[in-house]
Amino acid sequence: MRAIRALAGAALVLGLAACSGGKGSQPLYPQFLAAARDSIAQNQVRKANAQRPPLTRAALNTVEGAYIEVTLERSGIFAYLSRSATRRDETPGQVEQWRTEDNVTLSLRNGVLIATRGLGGDIISSAVNVADPGTGPSGSGQKLHFIRTGDLAERALALACDLRDLGTETIEIVELRYRVRHLQEDCTAAEGGRVVNDYWVDSQKGIVWKSRQWAGPHIGYMRLRRLTE
Repeated sequence: MRAIRALAGAALVLGLAACSGGKGSQPLYPQFLAAARDSIAQNQVRKANAQRPPLTRAALNTVEGAYIEVTLERSGIFAYLSRSATRRDETPGQVEQWRTEDNVTLSLRNGVLIATRGLGGDIISSAVNVADPGTGPSGSGQKLHFIRTGDLAERALALACDLRDLGTETIEIVELRYRVRHLQEDCTAAEGGRVVNDYWVDSQKGIVWKSRQWAGPHIGYMRLRRLTE
């Protein structure tokens, strides 16, 4: 499978496969992964937007498979992840796993973040309410995250969430426009603190084209965009 063309060092934190014009793929700068993680730990904020080369639809049209773009707001670093697996279990909704060449992964249930791996302070698992059939979050209620706090320790974090429908909007992602519904989760924890998650949902295609989701106290907010179907 051909991966997205190399887009420069701003994508180092998560890693991805890069195409240099020939067939096949190879890891892009995997040796920088540890250094990038250290930079996050030291709160050395990078300005990804200033470093990010332009991404065109013509380039994306050459890519096989589904890809998302993920930006870590706290550090400003971004990367592209390919869909590596889909599955269903006893809980409503379909789980999609998105992976980098360095085996950093995100898991989404109908577009709602339920797990991360490889970023430190990861979400180990989550119980979330999702639309099924449909996509995105469904209704108000409790969201439960299990957060990694140490090598063998994890903490349960319960959030009471209210879901609001903010109406239809038109968004643009790399030269394509989509008519979507903007859903917003406003969540509070019993011990204090507030989390706001936003989803731009295409009900006809069953895709969350864009979202901003909280990934726990260590990782902070992520911005996700679906680049290809």
